Amino acid sequence: MSSLAPAPTRPDEGIIETDVSARLDRLPWGRFHTLVVLALGITWILDGLEVTLAGALAGALRESPTLRFTNAEIGLATSSYLAGAVLGAIWFGWLTDRLGRKKLFFVTLAVYLAATAATGFSWNLWSFCLFRFLTGAGIGGEYTAINSTIQELIPARARGWTDLVINGSFWLGAVLGAGASLIVLDPALFGPDHGWRAAFLLGAFLGLVILLLRTWIPESPRWLMTHGRAGEAEAVVAGIEERFRREGHILSRGPFRMARLRQRRHTPLAEVFSTLARYRQRALVGLSLMAAQAFFYNAIFFTYGLILIDFYKVPAGAIGWYILPFAAGNFFGPVVLGRLFDTLGRKPMIALTYGISGLLLALSGLLFQQQVLTATTLTLSWMTVFFFASAAASSAYLTVSEVFPLEIRALAIAVFYAIGTGIGAAGPALFGLLIEGQSREAILGGYLVASGLMIAAGIVAGIWGVAAERRALEEVATPLAAAE
Repeated sequence: MSSLAPAPTRPDEGIIETDVSARLDRLPWGRFHTLVVLALGITWILDGLEVTLAGALAGALRESPTLRFTNAEIGLATSSYLAGAVLGAIWFGWLTDRLGRKKLFFVTLAVYLAATAATGFSWNLWSFCLFRFLTGAGIGGEYTAINSTIQELIPARARGWTDLVINGSFWLGAVLGAGASLIVLDPALFGPDHGWRAAFLLGAFLGLVILLLRTWIPESPRWLMTHGRAGEAEAVVAGIEERFRREGHILSRGPFRMARLRQRRHTPLAEVFSTLARYRQRALVGLSLMAAQAFFYNAIFFTYGLILIDFYKVPAGAIGWYILPFAAGNFFGPVVLGRLFDTLGRKPMIALTYGISGLLLALSGLLFQQQVLTATTLTLSWMTVFFFASAAASSAYLTVSEVFPLEIRALAIAVFYAIGTGIGAAGPALFGLLIEGQSREAILGGYLVASGLMIAAGIVAGIWGVAAERRALEEVATPLAAAE
């Protein structure tokens, strides 16, 4: 059990001694962790569903009797989703650190659910962009609340692989979205103005199911113990331990590493940004990784359907067949490579995956420009590129969620996600214009920009990254509340 100091009269001034973090990290993998991954990690499946539908439905949105979007308008709608994700991440990230992880992963999911349902009832470009903006806000908020919760509940020795696989589950959503697009875009089943609407309503239905799955997940004990609620933190950890004992696990009884913490109600924004400035080298690495992967993915994946339609004459209703193998390569990358981030280490694996994906994209872009590739071989080449790029992108989220102190973790995730995604938001609009111009040389130039960003980010991480593998979060970054 934790050794707790007497309850102070004013929690902001009190100091506690607790072993909560050490007890969480010593737990074996159990059913509890699996359920946490399923209930919270499904966020990335939702994002994958949304992004894939946006790409697969590009042709249907152009042919819709109501909308009749141009390629540039499709790019604008996509950028609206990303802009919403940027602002949603910042706002909800601040609330997540202030009000708690559990409250916010319910609020953000509710925002997503309502907005994606509303998208299915859009009547023109501006209503579609507004609802996509709000959908992105919900997903952006989800990233901050969920990433911080998962980091704080998963044992240190499995944190890297778990985080990469969870982020990689985005591509299970992509598979679901691709499969759904084949159904909703079938003219024998849905009319030209009904299939795309049904696709967005599917996302709302899934969000409703997830709300129910999350009801049993506890608040993060690490968050509780630094916000004047040490007794609740102790009770949550004791409950988790009892669950493991009932399942037959034999848990070590310590003694465990103790932490002395000053309890606080919240962290002022001035302290948040002064802390980020103090960790400026880590901030540079996080920004580089997030920005590079965001531009890389958004530029290519959001316009993948347009490339197939305009340059390879693939029917709009068949885009899903090409996205399925592409998504499979993206999913298996983190699954296969993820263990190496916990064994070989963060720095070499991040540098390697970023560098390889950048070089392979440049090569595939050159082959596209030379008209060597067919629709099938283009898909196969991008499967290979994104096998590595998916692990790289997932490691960016892992990095920014584990190298900053607990009290600012959610907002730090939000800041770097927002800046990176804000930069990446230019990708779909840019590539939409490049594709509109029908110039393979111009599109190759865009691919080379994305490739260069990935290679540069890999070099930055290889030199200045943090070796956080198998280390407790409190060891990687000392909590702001730590008492001398």
